[in-house]
Amino acid sequence: MRFKAVKGTRDFYPDRMALRNYLADTWRRVSLRNGFVEFDGPVLEYLDLFSVKSGQEIASQLFSFTDRGGRALAMRPEITPTLARMVNAQINSLPRPIKWFSVPRLFRAENPQKGRLREFFQWNIDIIGSDSVLADAECIFTAIDCLREMGLKPEDVVVRIGSRPLTVAALKRAGVNDSTMEAALAALDKRPKVAPDAFAEIAVAAGIPADSLDELCAFQDCKTIDALNNLDSVFLSKEGNLNAIAHLSDLLQYLDVMGVGDYCRLDFSIVRGLAYYTGIVYEVFDAAGSLRAVAGGGRYDNLLKLFGGPEVGATGFGMGDAVLEILLAEKGKLPDLAGGLDCFVIDGEAGLLDKVLEAVGRLRQGGIAADFSAKRQAVGKQLKEANRRNARYAAILRADGVGVKNLATGEQTNVPIGEFLEKPKAYII
Repeated sequence: MRFKAVKGTRDFYPDRMALRNYLADTWRRVSLRNGFVEFDGPVLEYLDLFSVKSGQEIASQLFSFTDRGGRALAMRPEITPTLARMVNAQINSLPRPIKWFSVPRLFRAENPQKGRLREFFQWNIDIIGSDSVLADAECIFTAIDCLREMGLKPEDVVVRIGSRPLTVAALKRAGVNDSTMEAALAALDKRPKVAPDAFAEIAVAAGIPADSLDELCAFQDCKTIDALNNLDSVFLSKEGNLNAIAHLSDLLQYLDVMGVGDYCRLDFSIVRGLAYYTGIVYEVFDAAGSLRAVAGGGRYDNLLKLFGGPEVGATGFGMGDAVLEILLAEKGKLPDLAGGLDCFVIDGEAGLLDKVLEAVGRLRQGGIAADFSAKRQAVGKQLKEANRRNARYAAILRADGVGVKNLATGEQTNVPIGEFLEKPKAYII
């Protein structure tokens, strides 16, 4: 019987593990330089933790089970509820703003598709304890900072920014009431992904009046603050809407000042399907729009309260590894991740295995990545193995000394073995 990996999961052979580590290391490096600190939580949580935010139907969308004690548990499909639980547990002792990041392994029981898997890694950035739009700007900047470090330019990726309060106000003006608001938001979220006729059917089924669709689409199609201001003076004069527009204007200004405004654009078709978003929302896409969202997030000021905590300002985003990997590959931005050794130690004469082992031990203790051949064989074969292992240098040991060979240039320096072992970094640079 032959066994295969579960559908929607991945085997990380060394080359793929190198890519996974590259993404995680970049995420961590960017997080730290932007002032975030790392946290993590358990892979298993009580199922109720996720149903509080998303309702009981969430159970069919994740991996859940009942343990031997009769407790309903789930493998985490996202880290945000865990974040809320952990922050609530120490809310009075944590200095604010709380700037945390994580790179969790997540699980979702869904149909695997391109860029969407059952098991994946996700970079999460969150700021809790700030009501300022500056916190939203910091999160968006951090996402762009990462993408920019990976070599992606404004012609490669775009951050599309919307407003949940303005979208809700537009739906209310269209005649949608509170009882159908969540379904209407979910319908609007589908608009960019389906044909106009299909969207109209979805929208009406969700409770959006058919005669208001043109007006609603006109709102979503506004690409600038000026276009929005010209839309409907009565709609825009309401205090809450004015505040939401001011937040968007401030956000775009901050992003310009921080030097990333050319990556961003206003787009009211960005809704974000989850109901807990309360303010600015955004998604990151490849510029051509041919892939799923690379990242998505926004402000969620009510989330901690949902989990029994206080009402605290919060904002953040998540970026998955699956779509990001596809995007980097398509843009030719994946780095050369071929691992290698600093030095491959070779016994150039018979009877020198002990010297080889001594040299390897000394080199490793000195912080140099070193290895040797498992077989006692000719120097030529060992050199081939050194090249296959991507070693930068070969140290060829003989009774009268060591030949330190640069495998890229072919240059060789001969030194006494004691001198080489005393100061190996003088020769392996």
